[in-house]
Amino acid sequence: MKHLDQMMKQMQNKMQDAQNKIEQTEIHGASGGGMVQVTLMGKGDMRALKIDKSLVDPQEVEVLEDLVIAAVNDARNKLDQYTAEEMGKVTQGLPLPGGLKLPF
Repeated sequence: MKHLDQMMKQMQNKMQDAQNKIEQTEIHGASGGGMVQVTLMGKGDMRALKIDKSLVDPQEVEVLEDLVIAAVNDARNKLDQYTAEEMGKVTQGLPLPGGLKLPF
């Protein structure tokens, strides 16, 4: 049983290390051919938003809004993928049930 406790402790440490790494990571998303760019931190907090000046037109506000949403969604999808990859490194080889997402 002591061996299992050690394995669990190591797993917890690796999970915490992976979570810390993810939290410190910046993920970039873009839309409109890069005219709108978003930076998210690993917890999903938006750190930066850049909008090309050519998009700032009072007559086209809806287009700009759509591009911002698309850029945020792009960054969020990349963040989700990155998180899954990093957590997959920790759980690789473990017999976990299908569909189980870590961290819990």
